[in-house]
This record gives sequence, structure tokens and C-alpha cells, in this order.
Amino acid sequence: MERLRATLAGEPVARPLNFDLMMTFAAHHAGRTLSEYYLDHRALVAANLAVVEDFGIDLVQALSDPYREAADLGSPVEFPEDGLPILKDHLLAERSDLSKVRVLDPAQGRRMSDRLAAVSEYRVQVGGEIPILGWVEGALAEAADLRGVSELMTDLYDDPDWVLALLELTLEQVTAFAIAQIEAGADIIGIGDAIASQISPRMYRRYALPFEQRLITAIHEHGALARLHICGDTSKLLTDAATSGADIIDVDWMVPFADAAAAFTGLGTCGNFDPVRVMLQGTPDDVFDATMACRAVGGPRFISMAGCEIPDGTPPANLLAQRRALDEALPEATGPAVGP
Repeated sequence: MERLRATLAGEPVARPLNFDLMMTFAAHHAGRTLSEYYLDHRALVAANLAVVEDFGIDLVQALSDPYREAADLGSPVEFPEDGLPILKDHLLAERSDLSKVRVLDPAQGRRMSDRLAAVSEYRVQVGGEIPILGWVEGALAEAADLRGVSELMTDLYDDPDWVLALLELTLEQVTAFAIAQIEAGADIIGIGDAIASQISPRMYRRYALPFEQRLITAIHEHGALARLHICGDTSKLLTDAATSGADIIDVDWMVPFADAAAAFTGLGTCGNFDPVRVMLQGTPDDVFDATMACRAVGGPRFISMAGCEIPDGTPPANLLAQRRALDEALPEATGPAVGP
């Protein structure tokens, strides 16, 4: 927590933060099936505490899959014993179905309440020492979960007013979920808005950014930090995303990291080497070099992570190489350092 505060203030730290996103890798590293990880907060907590201990990850995470909100709203989601969750159908098969959907108290939802239980357990285990990362879908991403990506893309052209009505509903739901996680003990709320990379900057400014801004305002009002995560090539969105209000912005590997650091002046810039080609398929030397390259251009508020989730099957030696690269001082680093 001390290093997080110093990093966001632009102060030097003894070791840059490692904010790798851990889901399937964490589950299997801890000997858990994926269905256990998705459905039982005790498995999720144990797995994340294990990767903190074994690989120097600098936060504990409550994220697992994108269907927490959608499942509780009524979307049919299937959980194979040791496979990724499967969204069997979209809740909003017809636009008229929107009138049947009601915002749910997160504490009353089976899957949302399970995430709240994870955050509460983290608060007991590491509260005040290690940052606790809660997670919600962005309003646009949640709209895509409920409606379907292809259908929503068509709706943007065919019925934009309906899309805006849907976004008001999804924003209300994810905001309630974010606030509940903060009240349970989350220090940071991650916002997954992956679909935003699939639309133009003009559409981003209409259908994603205003809703991200309103969500982040609510997160700040309730005392937490906000971390914005948009998978994919966001090169054309950097300037706009910088106005979201997020304290930390993740950058996927397709984006030149120096460009992101320049655009996100004053913000935590998190990224961004290729999680597949480098972390999963590369050697420890590849990971070490990629991490150091990101450090060199990441600016004073640099936070390390692969561009997206650490893939299942990643060699543990590669994660240890990332930690080793963060332990080493850069030649130009000067001044006092904060934290162990």
C-alpha cells in the first residue's frame, strides 16, 4: 500500500509494483479447478494469496470472469468443472427484453455476493498491507454481455437511443456493485471495458467514456481508486481514456508503451509486454528484457504487468524473471526509495 501511494504520487520506490492480472493461472497454480475458482470465493482468495507469496504480485484480486453481473441478472452461464465459463444465451435477445431487467442489490446476487465475500476475506487477511482489487464490468462491456457483441454493434447504428437506455441500466448495476465492494474493503476497483477497443474514438466518446467517467466519480466518492482496463489496441483512444478520471490505466501489448506514458501524465501507467509471445512462450531472459524495456519508458508512475491476463500454463520461471527485473535498479534511478 505504501508503494502504491508513492507510485501514484510520482515518488521513487524500491521496487515497481507488479499488477499482473491473475485468474486461470492462479487457480491452477494453487491446485484448484476453474469452477472452484469462479464459484467459491475461498478458492479464489487462497489462489491469489499463493501468487502474491510465490511471485511477488503486489495486490490481491477479486476478478475471475466477466459474468458476475450478467449471471445474477438472469443470463444463463455454464461452468465446466475445469474450463472457462460459457454464456449460453444473451438475456436481451430482443430489444424489448430490456423492460424486464431490474437492477439487483449485489448482496442478493449469488455470484456478486461471492465476490463481496472474497473482498471481505482479503480485508481480514491483508487489509491495509496489500492493495485489494475489486472488479466490475464497464457499462458498455456489461451491455455487450447482456445483448451480445454483434447485436450491440448493430444497435449502435440502428437504435442508439435504446443503447443509451441500456447503458443507463448497466451503469446503475455496475456502480452498485463497485460501491458494495468498496464497502467490503476494496482499495481499487478495476473496470473491464474491453469492447471499447472495438469502436471508433467518436463512438467511444459517446457510448463508453461518459459512463466510465460517471462510474469512476462514484468510485472516488466512496474512497477507492479506479483502474481502467481496455483489452486490445487502444492507440486511438489514449487521449480520451486519459480524461476518464482513472487513477491507473492498463495498456495492452499492441500499444507503444511510451505513447501511453506520454498520454497518461500524472496517472499510473500499467503494462505492457505481450502476455502470450513473451510471458507464455518466451524465455526468462525474454521476460526480463521486456519488463526492463517497459520500465525504461513507463515514466515516474510506471506499474508492471503483461498486457492482459497471465495465461494458464505460463512457466513459473518467467514470472520470477519479471520479479527479478523489478528488483533491479535502473541505471538512472536516483533519490530515496519507499517501501520494502
